[in-house]
This record gives sequence, C-alpha cells and structure tokens, in this order.
Amino acid sequence: MSKHQTDPHHTPQIAVLGAGAWGTALACVLAHKHARVTLWANETETMTAINRQHENTAFLPEIPLPENIHATDRLADLAAADIILMVVPAQFARPVLADLAALNDKAALVLCAKGIERDSLKLMSDVALDYVSADRLAVLSGPSFAADVARGQPTAVTLACADAARGDWLASHIGAAHFRPYLSDDIIGAEIGGAIKNVLAIACGIVMGKGLGESARAAITARGFVEMSRLGVALGAQSDTLNGLSGLGDLILTCGSDSSRNFSLGRALGEGADAATVLGARNSVSEGAMSAAAVSALADKHDLDMPICRAVDDVVNGARRVDEAILSLLARPFTREK
Repeated sequence: MSKHQTDPHHTPQIAVLGAGAWGTALACVLAHKHARVTLWANETETMTAINRQHENTAFLPEIPLPENIHATDRLADLAAADIILMVVPAQFARPVLADLAALNDKAALVLCAKGIERDSLKLMSDVALDYVSADRLAVLSGPSFAADVARGQPTAVTLACADAARGDWLASHIGAAHFRPYLSDDIIGAEIGGAIKNVLAIACGIVMGKGLGESARAAITARGFVEMSRLGVALGAQSDTLNGLSGLGDLILTCGSDSSRNFSLGRALGEGADAATVLGARNSVSEGAMSAAAVSALADKHDLDMPICRAVDDVVNGARRVDEAILSLLARPFTREK
C-alpha cells in the first residue's frame, strides 16, 4: 500500500466513478463517513441536479442526498483520490479506466459494476488489469438495491481483495453500521456471482411475466445457481464465495423483485414486449441483457451446460421467442440433480 494508506493519521480522499443509481447510493454511504465525496457523472444534467438540488433526479429520484457529495463531470477531479469506487457499467468501463489510469496511478480501485465485457469475455478485474496493477484492485458486490442503500437501510456485501491489510483498510473507510462489508480474498468469485445473477434475473422475470408461478421461479433460481456455480468454479472462484452474499445472496434478491432492472426487463419480455424496445426506453443499463451473450460464450469456451443463461441470451438477442425458449427448457431430458 502507499504511504498514505499506511498512515493512520491520513484521511483518504474518496471518490465514486459513475453517478447512476448504484454509484449515487454508494456516495451516500461514504458521505456519512467522509467530509467530502467526489461523484463523477457522465451527464452534465445529472451533475447539476446533484449539486443544486441534492437529488439525482434521473437515476435515483425522490431520495435526498447528503450535501457533502460534490458531483463533477471532469475526470481530472479524481486525480488526487486515494480510494475510487468504479461504478461505470461494464460495457462502458474500459475507456473510462484507461483515462483514469493516465490521471491517477496510486488510488485503490474498488470495482462495483457487475458484468462481463462482451467483446473480450473479461470480468471487470481483468479489464482493469489492462490499466492498473493487481495490488490496487478490490471488488464490492452483494445483495443491494440502490434505493435501500441510499436510504440507510441495512445491507451486507462482499468486499474482495487479494491483500488482507488493504481489505481491512478499505472496509474501515467504506463500511458503516448499515452497510456491512464481509471480507474475502476471492475476487473472481465476488465478480462472477454479480454478473450471472443479472442474466438469471431476466429469466425469473420472464417466468413471472408469463404467469408461470412461484414454483417455476424457485426452480429457475435454484437451477440458475447451479449454472452460476459451474462457471464460477471453471474460472477459479471459491465455493464459499458463490454460496455467500455476492453469489447466492445477490441471486435471491435480484430474482425476486421488480426493483431489479433485470427482473423487470424479464417481466416485460414475458408479457410480450420486444427486448430492443424495452431497453431503448430505459435511461439505465440492464447489465444482464448486455452480459448474456458473454456468459453463453464463456459456457461454450469451458464446455459447460448452462441452458437457462443460453435461453436468456437467445431471447434478449432475438434468436428465439420467449415461448420457444421456455419449451426448449421444458423439453430437456430428465437427469440427476447436480
């Protein structure tokens, strides 16, 4: 760690990169512990609303924000930060990471976006490693809706960091009584759960949109967890991580509520909407729709059976209609549970 990060008398400068709902919620958590939190917004109108109205009217409306959150649209304002929470959506993260690396070569970078880069099939930590050293990286993931976190409701997450001392240091500056980080050294495990649960949430939303019932949703959630575990283990994740907050915990939350963008997308598809139309009408990213193709490609690469994720990929990308995808799952041969 840097000298500042080993000095108990140094108060770190802290920033959040990405002012969507989740980035804004994390800024709220940090603002209760730090005198000033810098929040980078890609949209000038979002920056203006946060600074003038103390509300993110576009992505997290009707939730008052602490006045010590300072929004900016200048990446250079993060050059002196000691801790940066990276919340830019996965498919748009690479150019932002490249620009940030040129400005700041010391900050601890906490990856908070959940997804897999479609072109490279890389997790966010692998994308980040193209620009920063491994000792600077951590991953924060777990069952957490932005509105709950912003309102200060109790939440627990996984904070994964290869170096235990850095993990402890990060937890002391990120964690709060209502936002509890559980430490891990399994970066891959923390990431893979967050990426795949978004794809599975679309599947569960489709089930509910088609009126197939709670039993079917439970089956998709449970069998989806098997698919998540298969890919996670193939990529080097630890089973304990997949069974914990950032895996099973996040899956349970996201697959059971319309508050999830991915679940609500699936519900709309189940009710007959066109994926492109629904996605085009949203001002926020449904990561599951963006990651579905990458998950299917990784399943092919590792020769894994992941029929639910493949069905979601087909539906989202127009290869099959919803009814066809459902029939294909129901027509699969009976087999042992494993």
